[in-house]
Amino acid sequence: MTDAILFENAAILDGSAEGAVPGHVLVEDGTIREVADRPIATAAARRVDLRGRTLMPGLIDAHVHVVAGVVNLGQNAMLPDALVAFRAARIMQGMLMRGFTTVRDLGGCTHGLRMARDEGLFEGPRLNIAGKALSQTGGHCDFRGRHDTRDTAFFAARLGSLGRLVDGVADVRRACREEIKAGADYIKIMANGGVASPTDPIAFVGFSREEVLAAVEEAENAETYVAAHLYTDSAIRRAVECGVRSLEHCNLIEAETARFAAKSGAIACPTLVTYQALKDEGAAMGFPAESVAKIDDVRTAGLRSLEIMREAGLMMAFGTDLLGELHRHQSEEFVIRGRVLPAIEVIRSATLNAAKLLMSEGRIGCVAPGALADLIVVEGDPLRDLALLTGQGRHLSAIMLGGRFVKDQLAA
Repeated sequence: MTDAILFENAAILDGSAEGAVPGHVLVEDGTIREVADRPIATAAARRVDLRGRTLMPGLIDAHVHVVAGVVNLGQNAMLPDALVAFRAARIMQGMLMRGFTTVRDLGGCTHGLRMARDEGLFEGPRLNIAGKALSQTGGHCDFRGRHDTRDTAFFAARLGSLGRLVDGVADVRRACREEIKAGADYIKIMANGGVASPTDPIAFVGFSREEVLAAVEEAENAETYVAAHLYTDSAIRRAVECGVRSLEHCNLIEAETARFAAKSGAIACPTLVTYQALKDEGAAMGFPAESVAKIDDVRTAGLRSLEIMREAGLMMAFGTDLLGELHRHQSEEFVIRGRVLPAIEVIRSATLNAAKLLMSEGRIGCVAPGALADLIVVEGDPLRDLALLTGQGRHLSAIMLGGRFVKDQLAA
């Protein structure tokens, strides 16, 4: 049981309105008990006056890789599991202190890491995981290089590997079932070439249509969905036709496909900050030369893709996809998106939209009765200045996870 907290005179901002709404919020036993536009009567709660501050739900990053402790993912996969785990704990602690109380891991994180977090062995955000992402041989999780002939099963058991290699419909079905059995909340597939992998140009299409359909069916059988790594318009179109729900990156999407994806009920998760960070710092941190050469294939189209998807009515969630020491740039995604999108839509992407993508509407990403008490207090108004959400949490005077303060600089 946690102490009751009453936030008074707050500017409540979760994206459910076009701006902040004045109100009062009572937190009891780890959940939001009451939200009201008038004072809440309670004798037992600690009262906190938030006049001049903004109360938001804990932020949701819907595309992370918590096991990616170094930018060279081939090297990361070869590191000892214990080292990867301790580095992942540090990465997740940093995310939490930036105000991200929930993250969706798109490949690498295991149920064991989630158990360690849930047992309180380290401070970190709630974890929604795919287990190991699925890639075809030579695809976006094949980091062996052209002359490495190790068996394709080699990476599946390594904590530092973001994915596993599968070929053919039967292999895809078995891998989906194994990941779900092991605790995956959804299935991730690599359905396009990628920047970080050595042998697949961006334009390469990952998996046959039959393999994608098999993954979608297995996910639906388990009452969940498929997320797919995608860049090119043709790959995105094919994925949506096959029933893929979560469209990752989407830098090269075109208007017709964006409208089709919106009509199909898909959700996009752009990740623009990672390309800028890799462009600026990747080579110095050991990002392979062949990967550095591919960055601008997608980086330069990023902002335009946001405009295309907004105009098409395609819902967007917040994602970052950062690696290694670049995780410190996580919150800069807000500012990048704010260059072309209204601030309220950027905030909505990390609250209500992301919660919908994670199938957790009403539980996270909102300030509403019955929701988990994952909350942040911002010194100022992020609608006026999205940079208030950056700076490694410098402008956050409080971060609450499940009704418990993990940061509390509020006056009593």
